[in-house]
Amino acid sequence: MDKNTISGIALIFIIFIFFSWWNSPSEEEQMNMDHKRDSIAQVIQIQRITDSIRNTVQMNSNNFQEQKIEVAENNQEEALTETTQDIKDKYGVFANSTIGEQKFIEIESDVLKLKFSNKGGRIYEAELKNFVTNDSLPLVLFKGDTARFGFVFNAANRLINTQDHYYKAFVNGHELGSQTKITISGDENVNIAYRLYADSAEGFNLDEYIEFSYTLTANDYMFDFDIHFQGLENIIDNRTGSVEFNWMQNLRTQEQIVDKYNGSGIYYKYSQDKVDNLSENKDGKESLKGRLAWISFKQRFFTSTLISKSQFLSANVEQIHLQSKDPKYQITMSTDVGLIVDNMKDYTVGMQMYLGPNEFRRLESYNMDLDHQIPIGWGFFLLAWINKYIVINVFHILGGLGWNYGIVILVLTILLKLFLFPIAYKTYLSSAKMRVLKPEIDVINEKFKDKDAVKKQQATMDLYKKAGVNPMAGCLPMLLQMPILFAMFRFFPASIELRQKAFLWAHDLSTYDSIWTFPNGFDIPFYGDHISLFTLLMTVSTIMYTKVNNDMMGSSTQQMPGMKYMMYLMPVMFLGIFNNYAAGLSYYYFLANIITFGQMFLIRKTIDEKKIHAQLQANKLKPAKKKSGFQKRLEEMSKQQQQGKKK
Repeated sequence: MDKNTISGIALIFIIFIFFSWWNSPSEEEQMNMDHKRDSIAQVIQIQRITDSIRNTVQMNSNNFQEQKIEVAENNQEEALTETTQDIKDKYGVFANSTIGEQKFIEIESDVLKLKFSNKGGRIYEAELKNFVTNDSLPLVLFKGDTARFGFVFNAANRLINTQDHYYKAFVNGHELGSQTKITISGDENVNIAYRLYADSAEGFNLDEYIEFSYTLTANDYMFDFDIHFQGLENIIDNRTGSVEFNWMQNLRTQEQIVDKYNGSGIYYKYSQDKVDNLSENKDGKESLKGRLAWISFKQRFFTSTLISKSQFLSANVEQIHLQSKDPKYQITMSTDVGLIVDNMKDYTVGMQMYLGPNEFRRLESYNMDLDHQIPIGWGFFLLAWINKYIVINVFHILGGLGWNYGIVILVLTILLKLFLFPIAYKTYLSSAKMRVLKPEIDVINEKFKDKDAVKKQQATMDLYKKAGVNPMAGCLPMLLQMPILFAMFRFFPASIELRQKAFLWAHDLSTYDSIWTFPNGFDIPFYGDHISLFTLLMTVSTIMYTKVNNDMMGSSTQQMPGMKYMMYLMPVMFLGIFNNYAAGLSYYYFLANIITFGQMFLIRKTIDEKKIHAQLQANKLKPAKKKSGFQKRLEEMSKQQQQGKKK
């Protein structure tokens, strides 16, 4: 047995131990399993007694039939009494509510379909009506047991999980009858409340309960969610002044791709601080100490948010990727939120929930900083301003007119290029001056070919100074364009406006526009398993622009040959990076390159290089200006570098 075999066996053993630990049930799950096991055992016991009695009755004469049946009824009643007593011992004053039948009621508004369950008094299923998944199925945020919602608290030394109990349902203040669906529209609203009653000798004590109250408006994704405690001061221990509310969701995969900047993650906001989050698409957990305004389970284009009308006391948050048999579920998010409860006699915790799309204008309208979940460049104010005040407004206005978003991106690109035209003109003018001086630069290079490099640099700078040329003038305008390039990089993948919007061959501008997928699962490292045409066009146009720009810059690129090759390497790198990004982003960069070519052609027609040459020669005859601080520092750095090489 060699070293590799031993390592493999050891690794398998470690994986087995980890898998066993990972799948071991939690304390709460173990309690539920014990409860179910006890209930099943009791039912089996009753069934065995009944079957035994039935066989005995058949074997004996008719004279003993009534006597045996009576014994059977007594035994069955005894078994049922034991079962009820066990439940009473386990759940105390909330024992009666563990027995019931699960019933649903669906509330359909203009934007939401919510199915409520009397078991747990919770939202059992949430569907967004105006959206579908990438494979054209109804867009369901969560469903059934893939979500947890409720309290786990101590009542008379019993651990109570409200999700295991059956509630009484009320609609607009009246107890729910046989109704199973309610539809609202326009400005209509509806209230559905679920009450978990404590026990009494007759069944339930109607003055002691926990109430989950939901108030929905037909045209809004946000709705009120209030929790009311009534008459429970002698039942629930409230010495800490708070209770713990548990919320968990297995988030479903809704999109074809998720990039690292626009994935799934838990976002939260402290009451007096900025929005923060766990790293998207990564496992992590954190204990949040301090008052919180809201906590959100955010996906690329949709989010589920729990909002406090006052403040959350604190929270523990966790997100983790769990292996699941259902590929529709990508990540599990959970939080234990501390709710401030002053008393259990009569107290309401006011909250809201948002179940809807990450639409910037909609989230911004709530004035809660919910829009900061959309990554438009909040880390750098200039990126956020460009996206917020220019790009989003163009999308909102033109998209609202029903324009195809491919055309909207074209108009946006033209507007941005017009805005940047003075910078482009300045850049081209600087490159034209450098081209005019190229013959004289070549003379200097030849003169100091085998001599001191510092003197060569000084002679070049003297020439620039006499001619009135700033060699950095062409670089500065380029740097001023970078914020817009980065702003677009953040905006397009996060823009829900592009979701499932087709243009030309791209069926969805929010994902890649594959024109060919490699066969047999073939995958090229750093590139992928498909060819995105817009990315290919962007790369080719960028290489062409780089070639033209290098020819224009002339001598400056000759002095930095390494930079020249780096400029050709960048488009190739972008080919691999953008191949799996949103097609709308590659389309924008492609349009920007094409429009830049047009600008360069027009500017070149308007600039007379002979006049520029004459002006530069005239500048040489003017009295010499003092060296700027930048020139002095540059010369000093060159001298120090040269002295270091000699040493």
